[in-house]
Amino acid sequence: MINDTLSALLDFQKETEALAQVAGRLSWDQETMMPRGAAMQRGEEMAAMESVLHARRTDPRVGEWLSGLEGSELDPVAAAKLRHIRRSFDRANKVPAKLAAEIARVTSVSQGKWAAARAQDDFAAFAPVLAQVVALKREEGAALADGGDVYDAMLDDYEPEMTAAELDAMFGEMRPRLRALREAVLAQPEPKAVTGSFPEEAQLALSARLAGVFGYDFERGRIDKAVHPFSSGSGSDVRITTRTNPADPFNCFYSTIHEVGHACYEQGIDPDYALTPLGQGVSMGVHESQSRIYENQLGRSRAFTGFLFEQMQEVFGDIGIDSPEAFYAAVNRVQKDFIRTEADEVQYNLHIMLRFDLERAMVAGDLAPAELEGAWNERFEKDFGYAVPRASLGCLQDVHWSVGLFGYFPTYSLGNVYAGCLHEALRSDIPGLDDQLARGETGQATGWLRERVQRHGGLKKPREVIARACGREPGAGPLLDYIEAKFSGIYGL
Repeated sequence: MINDTLSALLDFQKETEALAQVAGRLSWDQETMMPRGAAMQRGEEMAAMESVLHARRTDPRVGEWLSGLEGSELDPVAAAKLRHIRRSFDRANKVPAKLAAEIARVTSVSQGKWAAARAQDDFAAFAPVLAQVVALKREEGAALADGGDVYDAMLDDYEPEMTAAELDAMFGEMRPRLRALREAVLAQPEPKAVTGSFPEEAQLALSARLAGVFGYDFERGRIDKAVHPFSSGSGSDVRITTRTNPADPFNCFYSTIHEVGHACYEQGIDPDYALTPLGQGVSMGVHESQSRIYENQLGRSRAFTGFLFEQMQEVFGDIGIDSPEAFYAAVNRVQKDFIRTEADEVQYNLHIMLRFDLERAMVAGDLAPAELEGAWNERFEKDFGYAVPRASLGCLQDVHWSVGLFGYFPTYSLGNVYAGCLHEALRSDIPGLDDQLARGETGQATGWLRERVQRHGGLKKPREVIARACGREPGAGPLLDYIEAKFSGIYGL
């Protein structure tokens, strides 16, 4: 009887997971291939898909199956699957179906309006739909919180069991050390940047080569262009996007490596978990730990940049730099800039802290969406010391708020913290890592990550995944120590 109940529940869940992947493919298409004129229709399509998914996630039969399995002795894998299904069922039942569909419809439309406003540097054109998104997400958050903290309820979507109070403490530890390092580094002479001609076709060809170097399986994935690089999908269909800048090839290369980290996590999950609740990354913080360690601790290391230096000379010829050491400094150059995705390791988390505070204020009702641009510009100048010249370099640079991802931003910093812990453990276990990276060989490092983190998918809870992989509870110390040592060395501090 228990086996029949479990089989019925998991068969039903498999169809739900498959439909969720279809919905994700619609979002991928919207960012890459969809014609502009299809935005309104796509909004209706997304709303229809969300209505179907919400109905399945709240289906009374799911509750009956779960009740029928309570108290049963199950193996760890089955128990983990039920934990995820129960969590999804309880959360979905708190959100009215009409609200879930309306959020899907409005955020699909909002994303197109954000892209148009960003292209025109016109925050005022985006503000009205942003206000709609914020109002809908606050309504959803209040329903999920059930009398508790609304922002914590939003955060729980991306990092289960994490709270704003814990993040405040983490940022409180990180902020003074990062600000002090930033001030010291910017007082030093700026390393020379790469120069030359970097045609888009050549950038994309080399970025695909780098994706392969880091283990991306093109039999189960593809690379396309998008305004905002991202990864989507899981199992046998995991897609990434990148972007190009004719004056800055690193934008393309490191966006690609970053997204490959996300994609390899999804491709590395035990295939037995496909189309089950365990068949995806367990949280956005753990997901970001993979993308950041691929991009930074591995991809921007002195050893690997020596390999990349040779690759770039082969593809582009003269790049204005003639030594691996100068190239390493160029890759890790710290400079005054505005864009989070292009920020160096010293300043990146300061960008996240700004967003964390502003989105909490919007969720709390302390900051009206129409006033976001002014609040952003004021806070940015206070934190970074210079003024934002236009909206595309300020509050319109990220897609997240347009699609309702409130509570998502802090998981980027949490991922950095997790990556710092993983890197410390990885270095301890692989003493010859630099020799391998200098040859463009990442297999032992990525294999370590696949075995310690990626293959487990959603089997364990987020913090448990990192603690087991590292042999210690995660904390900000290893990341801060790594950043200080790296950039003190580059800048002679």
